[in-house]
Amino acid sequence: MTAQESAHSGDVRIAVVPNPNAQQYPRPESLQAENEVPWIYEGSDVPRDEEWNFGKLENGLRYGVRENGVPPGQVSIRVRIDAGSLHEDDDELGYAHLLEHLLFRESQYLGVAEAIPRWQKLGATFGSDTNAETSATHTVYKLDLPNVTPDKLEESIKLISGMVRAPVLSDANVDAEVPIVLAEKRERGGVAERIYEARTRTLFAGQRLADRITIGTEETLTSATGASVQDFYDRWYRPENTVISVVGDLDPMLLASMVEKYFSGWEVEGSPVPAPDFGDPVAPAGADPANPVGEVAVIAEPNVQRFLTLAYLRPWRQVNDTIVYNEGRLQEQLALQLINRRLEARARSGGSFVQAGAGEIKLSRSTHMTVVQVAPLGDDWEAALQDARAVISDALTTPPTREEMDRELAEMEVAYTDLVEQRSVLPAARFADELVNAVDIRETIAAPETFLMVFNSMRAKATPDSVLQETRDLFSADVIRAFYVTPDAGDATERGLRTALLEDVDAAGNARLAAQTVSFDDLPAIGEPGEIVSRGSHGIGEVERITFDNGVTALLLANEYEPGRTYVKVRFGKGYLAFDPEDAAYISLGQQALFAAGLGELGQEELDRLRTGRKLSWQLDIGDGTFSFFSETRRQDLADQLYLFAAKLSMPRWDPNPITRAKALASLGYEQYSASPGSVVSRDLNYYLYDENPVFRTPTPDMLEAADVEGFREVWQPILEQGPIEILIFGDFDREEAVEDLRRTFGALPDRKPIPQEILAREYALGDSGETVVRYHNGEENQAAAVIAWPAGAGRGGMRTSRQLAILTEVISNRLLDAMREKFGASYSPSVRMDWPTDVESGGSILAFAQMQPKDVPVFFAEADRIAADLTKNPPTAEELQRAAEPLRSYYERLSSGNYFFMSELEGSTTDTRRMQSLRGFLQDFQQPSSDRMLTLAQLYLADPAWRMAVLPEGQELATRVPSGGAAAGR
Repeated sequence: MTAQESAHSGDVRIAVVPNPNAQQYPRPESLQAENEVPWIYEGSDVPRDEEWNFGKLENGLRYGVRENGVPPGQVSIRVRIDAGSLHEDDDELGYAHLLEHLLFRESQYLGVAEAIPRWQKLGATFGSDTNAETSATHTVYKLDLPNVTPDKLEESIKLISGMVRAPVLSDANVDAEVPIVLAEKRERGGVAERIYEARTRTLFAGQRLADRITIGTEETLTSATGASVQDFYDRWYRPENTVISVVGDLDPMLLASMVEKYFSGWEVEGSPVPAPDFGDPVAPAGADPANPVGEVAVIAEPNVQRFLTLAYLRPWRQVNDTIVYNEGRLQEQLALQLINRRLEARARSGGSFVQAGAGEIKLSRSTHMTVVQVAPLGDDWEAALQDARAVISDALTTPPTREEMDRELAEMEVAYTDLVEQRSVLPAARFADELVNAVDIRETIAAPETFLMVFNSMRAKATPDSVLQETRDLFSADVIRAFYVTPDAGDATERGLRTALLEDVDAAGNARLAAQTVSFDDLPAIGEPGEIVSRGSHGIGEVERITFDNGVTALLLANEYEPGRTYVKVRFGKGYLAFDPEDAAYISLGQQALFAAGLGELGQEELDRLRTGRKLSWQLDIGDGTFSFFSETRRQDLADQLYLFAAKLSMPRWDPNPITRAKALASLGYEQYSASPGSVVSRDLNYYLYDENPVFRTPTPDMLEAADVEGFREVWQPILEQGPIEILIFGDFDREEAVEDLRRTFGALPDRKPIPQEILAREYALGDSGETVVRYHNGEENQAAAVIAWPAGAGRGGMRTSRQLAILTEVISNRLLDAMREKFGASYSPSVRMDWPTDVESGGSILAFAQMQPKDVPVFFAEADRIAADLTKNPPTAEELQRAAEPLRSYYERLSSGNYFFMSELEGSTTDTRRMQSLRGFLQDFQQPSSDRMLTLAQLYLADPAWRMAVLPEGQELATRVPSGGAAAGR
């Protein structure tokens, strides 16, 4: 049984009431009758989610459709094929994924390379709205179609049906697509991929999963032909292996009728081929049944953090997805939360590991396993493993206390109650994904109310002894396997790892957290409640502006469009501009440890207890010119959330333990940056792009070692005290209660200290477009990365220009993708983005990035330069502009239907009225873009030489000549 997760705060939508005058469509013959058990609920007593409609076609294809208006005007389509890498023969490795590519290349209704442009013209963005995924067990084609009409829906279903039913699997298309897949394989490759493959071979030894990596091998891919891929397609792409999910803002009868119309005629020859036997995890001969340690592996990679994986494997078996079964699953979740709470407490207190956690998964219909992952603090991996096992041993020996259980149950209740409250604003894409994922794991789907009901039933039945039994079941195994990755080849041996696993471990009697009560009622007041000096309309819709006598301002928008969601943002200070050159280590540590360091008399454990049974969170964002605290909470917890944010500003605590832990994590992970070109870019890009500005430097282990708690306090305490405060509260809350809560919290803060003039005068400057910045990585010799950037504007005063420039950026992106991926096969996913900072007046850029072979770096630079130069002389065609602008307009139209969008657009508007001005009519800037305007923008921003950066393997020199034929990639 699967349920929707709450939407991320950046993906919020406001539900719309269905149009009562909308056209009604007849019920398709293939829909299952109301008195018939839907195909997905067969063998289950889980209550049916009545908003779904299910159907079966005579050819065996199954589908589910559902009306959903979140976001308005969108329909999400998913087509799932029950075939992934586990269905491949030994000479077909990578074919399931290759087919995913080929279906987009050419099909019945789409010519060569027409799929992406066609979806873009319909408003769908490639890579986000239009995508696909291949796993071990399935391939899913995805489309989120905006601004949908019945005609657009029909065109889209027709195009998808042609892709799935009649792809053109010619030798020419295979020859064209294989280099792109090989580029993807190359970009995936390196240390991380080697570790993944070695871990997979170890943990799933003897099973098909061990040697079926989705991307395949170079040998099988380069040997692929149209005929061989066609053979794989014919075996698995059959209607009885297909499930279609369509969810969106149209009549579900229309959705179902379109599936029926375009897929009912899909007929294939022959009988279905049974899926291969995926195999079971089996212990080696002679293993002790009480501790069946099997395969272990140790792999040394110079640029990695030590990490140990311990897996308890059991066979996967089909289950009857019943209420009782799901009650047991929830007790498993409870048992794991108890263990993870204890492991986290040990890591916080300075134990032998910096991180450890346990989880459970039913993986690829191959195994049901419990996994323990441990990151040792130093090189004593044996102590870290022993300590983690000791915590688990205690959970296997002694039942939890009722107090421990109640704490975790309260956390679970908040999560399931939250789903019920937010059901009406869960987006269509989530529901569409839910159905195909449920089919993949061979379970049902359930409404949030059902999950809450099952949770309450489980809670009434759960006892310490029943949780103890679930814990023991979780750590029972047919075989136990382990995998250890280390930067030091002399750190461990497989014999040593096996010996450590065979040793008995004493239960850690001190692993459990002492019971304690922490209440908001016992916390000190922020100060004397503030007085309101002004209150009235902010000039945009129903947004209200309030000013307190201490200078704090607040913007409030209360509505019930998104039940259960209340967004809170607190803005202050000057962001990155506030830091001095020597502060880089403390910037990084602040992002990890500022809130964990506590407030007042409360440490991290006390803050966690305060959150029990509440929806409270804290997220620190360091922007270009502003700091912000952010949370998504709910109306009943708003007062407490405001108190925590205000208390962090007025009574910060400087607990050294979270800072020490953050230092250790950052130091351990630093060397991993050198392992691949993409990681080097992540580490170094902003430092070099902004003319080696020290505040953008990723701190080295030496810099972190020199940092201490007193230095942390010296950097962050003035930041928390300085500058005006602006609070934004948007969403589901009581306005008058919120005003009173603000009076007692932010209104009660002392007057803020002014930001020093030196900080106010700082600006950002991009580096000169001189010689290419060259950096190096320690990874694969055939991997490189390149970045090119043109300076752009910044500030709210140029927002209309920024929107037009975003269209031009999409034109560049489409052309670069066509050149580097389609024409040369040199890079799998080149990308172009436009950065237009809004809290500062400088520092914007148009930036392109790609990974490729080292010899193809000149190709990237040459193509980017060629595209930029051409755009300064020849404006984009009308078709290009439509492809670029329509997805942007659709994206912002969908985004603008939620509270989070308006909060983000209005932040800072209490001091900068340009923000309000830029909000008005913003969608018009993406409609009917002018070719002449694009030419003017290109001449303004693309005419000057661009800044360049290349990341190469160590020991190689930057190539300066374009290879013969344009690129090095190929077959």
